[in-house]
Amino acid sequence: MNYTLNQLRIFLTITEKQSITKASEELHLTQPAVSIQLKNFQNQFPIPLTEVVGRQLFITDFGEEIAEAAKRILREVESINYKLLGYQGELAGKLKISVVSTGKYVMPYFLSGFIREHTGVDLIMDVTNKARVVESLEENEVDFALVSVLPDHLSLNKVGLMRNVLHLVANPKYFKNVKLSKSMFSKDTPLIFREKGSATRAAMERYLSQKEITVAKKIELTSNEAVKQAVISGLGCSIMPLIGVHREIVTGELIIIPQRNLPITTNWNLVWLQKKKLSPVAEAFLEYVNTDKERVMQTHFQWLEEY
Repeated sequence: MNYTLNQLRIFLTITEKQSITKASEELHLTQPAVSIQLKNFQNQFPIPLTEVVGRQLFITDFGEEIAEAAKRILREVESINYKLLGYQGELAGKLKISVVSTGKYVMPYFLSGFIREHTGVDLIMDVTNKARVVESLEENEVDFALVSVLPDHLSLNKVGLMRNVLHLVANPKYFKNVKLSKSMFSKDTPLIFREKGSATRAAMERYLSQKEITVAKKIELTSNEAVKQAVISGLGCSIMPLIGVHREIVTGELIIIPQRNLPITTNWNLVWLQKKKLSPVAEAFLEYVNTDKERVMQTHFQWLEEY
């Protein structure tokens, strides 16, 4: 047998994605290139690694065992590379962070300087919904998570980063004088919500409940970006984190509609399990955040003080 690390990596990605097309997208390779590598890898085994039923690719039991072996081999190779960098005096390893979807507008600014300074650190940042972020913490899959609402059933350490400010926003071409009041919110002005489980959705519902506001017409979308585009298109209004719509407010695509008892203000927190033993990379990042967060906020988020 004469298979390569590249073939192992490609085959492992195919098993994870259950698709050559999706594997090629993940690896930034063409589909024919991935197919050729899979064929060359398969030719070194007398037992099938995959099978196609209809148009669906399936991994055989033998293929699953080879994938597990490939995962162990690649993990060891990765460890060797990190150890080499460590002997050369460089900080090296993986930094894994799970971020709620709106946090993608925040977290990169607290990471960029650290990653530039430590070229031996590989960053894995999963941008997902709150439920998945909490699950990744519970399962100890990540070093840190970025959340605006702390899950109260977990024992966490935290570092507060910055304010998270939520305003009622709309496209001025369609909505200018919307009023949230105890009377039923207008049937002609849909209020756009994030999906259940979203921290933004929870803050929005808490506000409406406290003010006894009944919404006549709701639209539910599953990402902050989708909500933003829906509001820009005039589909309705929404209470949104300012961090995600600042550019559109500056350009005039969206406006803040003033309301009593708005904005809603929470805080962005970098959190980790209290019992977690942080790796040297995670410890170094935590020190960097504590030392540098004020500079990051002054450099990139000073505009928040205007709202």
